[in-house]
Amino acid sequence: MISRSRLRASVSGALLALALSPALAQAAAPATSDAVAQVRTVAVRTADEAVRWFEQHRGSSAYENLCERAVRLAWDRSTHHTDALDHWNSSDGTRHSGDTQPPRGAFVFWNTTGGHGHVGIADGEGGYWATNVRGAIGHFTSLSFFSNYLGWKAGDNN
Repeated sequence: MISRSRLRASVSGALLALALSPALAQAAAPATSDAVAQVRTVAVRTADEAVRWFEQHRGSSAYENLCERAVRLAWDRSTHHTDALDHWNSSDGTRHSGDTQPPRGAFVFWNTTGGHGHVGIADGEGGYWATNVRGAIGHFTSLSFFSNYLGWKAGDNN
């Protein structure tokens, strides 16, 4: 049987731990939100796996008008951008403006009508995989299918 004094000490210790837990959580948190972003933006897949994700979803209309979501899922990233232009304009990776030779797995961006832009995944051979290609996920051998090409950002470091 537990004594009253031992029970009081246990309850006091538990209450102290609960009182300190927000302060401990604050102390353990990263110093800046940039540190959090860096941890959450590590890509889980390789460029080949990201391209393969699109190949496996070819013909699917499930991601129509959800291009940013599709590229995020292809790379298995936890970072969310509101749309393709938000991703392009973010500090999430280096922009290679106008460069039409993106490496395999790179995010490729266009400033399309509607104000949200468009993003796909480069195939490494001058083409890309994307949503909204004639109503579904598809592949094109040229970056010129959509107008107003912006450039690319690496897929594996942002």
